[in-house]
Amino acid sequence: MAERDDPEVIGRRVQQLRAERGLTQRQLAEPAYTPAYVSTLEAGRVRPSDDALRHLAERLGVGFDELATGRPARLATDLRLRLTEAQRTLAVGEAEAAAEQYTALLAEAREHQLVEAEAVALLGLGECGIDTGELTEARRYFELAERALADAPLPARVPALRGRAVSHYLAGELRYAVYLLESTLDELNRGGLHDPDALLLLYAAVIGPYMDMGAHARAAQAAEYALALAPQAGDPALVARMHRSVARTLLAEGRIAEADASLAKAAELYRQLQIRTELANCHWMRGYVYAQNGELERAEAELREARTMLTAQRAALYTSQVAVELADVLHRRGSSDEAAALLHEVLSDLSPERGALHSAAAHRLLGIIAEDARDTEAAEEHYVRALSLLERAGAAGDLADLCRLLGDLLRRTGRVEAALDAYRTGLGHRTAPGTTTLGPAPAQPPL
Repeated sequence: MAERDDPEVIGRRVQQLRAERGLTQRQLAEPAYTPAYVSTLEAGRVRPSDDALRHLAERLGVGFDELATGRPARLATDLRLRLTEAQRTLAVGEAEAAAEQYTALLAEAREHQLVEAEAVALLGLGECGIDTGELTEARRYFELAERALADAPLPARVPALRGRAVSHYLAGELRYAVYLLESTLDELNRGGLHDPDALLLLYAAVIGPYMDMGAHARAAQAAEYALALAPQAGDPALVARMHRSVARTLLAEGRIAEADASLAKAAELYRQLQIRTELANCHWMRGYVYAQNGELERAEAELREARTMLTAQRAALYTSQVAVELADVLHRRGSSDEAAALLHEVLSDLSPERGALHSAAAHRLLGIIAEDARDTEAAEEHYVRALSLLERAGAAGDLADLCRLLGDLLRRTGRVEAALDAYRTGLGHRTAPGTTTLGPAPAQPPL
């Protein structure tokens, strides 16, 4: 809440409202104050106490906040209601419509210096940018939200910090995303700021970057913390998001049934909340579960459903990620031409600055398809391009796998020295998970 206006401004406001209501200074003042006090106040020569303002507000028939700040009555409540409507619009996948709502609400919140409402609007605009793939713009909004909340406790700033980290992660900047999330976790836990919602939001967000960096041990630990925090968290949307993130770690550990159960819980929560982007992501992860388990027909159905839902919502980066997973399933089912066409479509929608990991995954799979078709020249070209993208992003686990593919290809074509170089590069990236690729683990929550 902004501070009250200067005495001169309040004095003019009192005088104007008194005149509009046809009251004399005596009628306004009595029985608690004198006409002389009201005269001095209207002239701006005295700073009224809270008690005096409450008395005057009651006599004038306005709210205390309106008299002290000039804000229309019920403005803050009305803004909160409309912000909730914008959040719902975003939750059902209409990111562009939500962005229009948030933009109007942001201007209104700034006009009336409602800092909390301003921060919520900025966070909403950041989430809209994430959904539509405008990562630079999203990051800018999250940074502005952090600034708006600069004086708030750290748990209140966590959604903005998490949003900024996710925007870096989706742009392929894995290490920086992990740094932001881990340093915030460390500060919360070391400072005794054990807010369950804030911790759950951070632990759920860090699982993806950990997995892409090959830090499976840390991903598993973050998943365990998230699961332990879930019963304490008040926001069901956070719990649903956590279940989806945890499923990825369970998959890496081969715990297929548990992963599927986590995704089923998330899907049910999102159905209730009508958060369609996240629900689409649940279909995507369930498709991934089925693919890992060799159930390719069921995997294809789930992934196609996810892609349709995400495409309808213009969730560009998530759509590309699902498309790569779907292409992998299609290739394994013998539809390599359709898979290749889908991957080329993905690459036409992305750039190295926007979706580097998804582009690398597309090139890797195109290389495998080319190898199967005995086109070794095209396969090598795709592997090399994928390698360049992954090196820039610092995705250690994927790099090791890609170097093995490239090394095998080079060895089969008789280039033994080049193959050895590729293998050595891959070995250099197979570091102990969660140790040398990252700094010390953040402090743990007291669960």
